[in-house]
Amino acid sequence: MSAAAAKLSQFGVKHVARGIGRLSTEVLDSGSGSYVTTVSGRKLLDFTSGIGVTNLGHCHPAVTKAAQAQVGKLVHGQVNIAFQKPYLELVEALIPLMPHKSLDTFFFWNSGSEAVEAAVKLARHATKKQNVIVMQGSYHGRTMGTLAMTRSKTVYGENFAPLMPGVFAVPFPYCKQCSVAAHSDGKFGFENCCMDPVLQLELLLKRETAPSDTAAIFIETVLGEGGYVPPPAGYLARVREICDKNGILMVADEVQCGYGRTGKLFAIEHWGVRPDILVMAKGIANGFPLSGIVSRKELMDMQKPGSMGGTYSGNAVSCAAAVAVLKAFQEEKILENVNARGEELKATLRAAQEDPKTRHMIYDVRGLGLMLALECVPGKGYASKIQAKCMEKDMLLLATSIYDTLRFIPPLNITKEDMAEGCRIIREAIEEVAAEEGYPETSAKG
Repeated sequence: MSAAAAKLSQFGVKHVARGIGRLSTEVLDSGSGSYVTTVSGRKLLDFTSGIGVTNLGHCHPAVTKAAQAQVGKLVHGQVNIAFQKPYLELVEALIPLMPHKSLDTFFFWNSGSEAVEAAVKLARHATKKQNVIVMQGSYHGRTMGTLAMTRSKTVYGENFAPLMPGVFAVPFPYCKQCSVAAHSDGKFGFENCCMDPVLQLELLLKRETAPSDTAAIFIETVLGEGGYVPPPAGYLARVREICDKNGILMVADEVQCGYGRTGKLFAIEHWGVRPDILVMAKGIANGFPLSGIVSRKELMDMQKPGSMGGTYSGNAVSCAAAVAVLKAFQEEKILENVNARGEELKATLRAAQEDPKTRHMIYDVRGLGLMLALECVPGKGYASKIQAKCMEKDMLLLATSIYDTLRFIPPLNITKEDMAEGCRIIREAIEEVAAEEGYPETSAKG
């Protein structure tokens, strides 16, 4: 880092809120495609995508052009004053792409947390019930309402109580950390889930929050901050059945796993289950602040005019960018790239899991598309060590979960060449961490 860059970084450390955790004290200056460049000229391969936001890479030309054009026409068309064209164009573009035809009425806000709270408001108002159920390990946001729903790490809610009441938690089917599967001698696992989380959900509705008091069940379709954990086959369908039986709304939080991240536009398409409310954000506008919920018209129309809104909600520039994002998805065959590059990255991670020199470090490799995780054997801090090695090799990579886990979130349009470079760095980082602690001894059998 240059002297000028160091001075700027030190200024940030001194004057920016300490409560913000960050990967590094580098100062970013520009971004293009899969790379960001710091003020000192250091070029970094970005496998974080701003935590799943710049899904089409930094400064995607078509998205940038659309935003620039909209800035010159209308920046702020306040949603409570009138309709504005980009907002309606975005709704028109999204309707045929929804995972179920019943999802036809939209409300756009700014952040994922706000969208989750909008879903809470809709669920409570439509059902006239208060309580909501969330999954252990889930992340729904940092606002006072969503803090009560976030169950991935205690740091988010520590010393901020009292939080929103009426929130209950049940286990998510995290099969690699399931005590039933661990003691089943291989009988149960991801390919043959014991479905104990379904039993725990049914018990919760008998013990703690009666169906008559329960408005909604909120599920990250693929667990995000909790470890990039896809649910096993059949689980979401069972939750849907419980919701239908008890008059409870099913809310799919796809803030992180949606918008192509798993290889389908929305992750819930992998399981063919209908949500009552779908929450989206992050990659929806490739870096411009925008989030939203979609539900069926009969539920959305129950809310009185004035009960929803927000100063910047559905900003015109953000909506114009979001329309360009969807066009790019179609024109550039983004989902095809996600699945192809995802297989390449997963192959690299699985090779490390099988390599005699590194397999002792790796507990699990999992994920869909370009939402992949490498969970390390606990107790040695392997994830943070690998992350640090990647940073030394000019690649940004994030850890996640209370378990020792790395999450891989490269741009969805990452090129084959950039993916190969990323895989090389990851492979070298894992091997170097293993070498520094000494390879495990292996015995030859004659």
